[in-house]
Amino acid sequence: MNSTIVISIMVAVIVLLLFVGSSFKPMRFLVSGVVKLGIGILFLFFFNVIGGSFGLHIPINLFTAVISGFLGLFGVASLAAIHMIILS
Repeated sequence: MNSTIVISIMVAVIVLLLFVGSSFKPMRFLVSGVVKLGIGILFLFFFNVIGGSFGLHIPINLFTAVISGFLGLFGVASLAAIHMIILS
């Protein structure tokens, strides 16, 4: 697809959502899930930056991002414990 078509479709969807409103519950759950997934990726990135000096590395994939995003720092800690105890 042409990039102008993709950008125009995205702008049209944003304008449509602004006029209709975000009263759709599935849309709220979807946006909340995407935000938590992004936060989980950031948690894992910063853990890998800091843990790299200690020899700890958690791969960033969909499973680990979901775990760390929905469980927060406890999820990252449990993934680190699994890495240290089970995988090493």
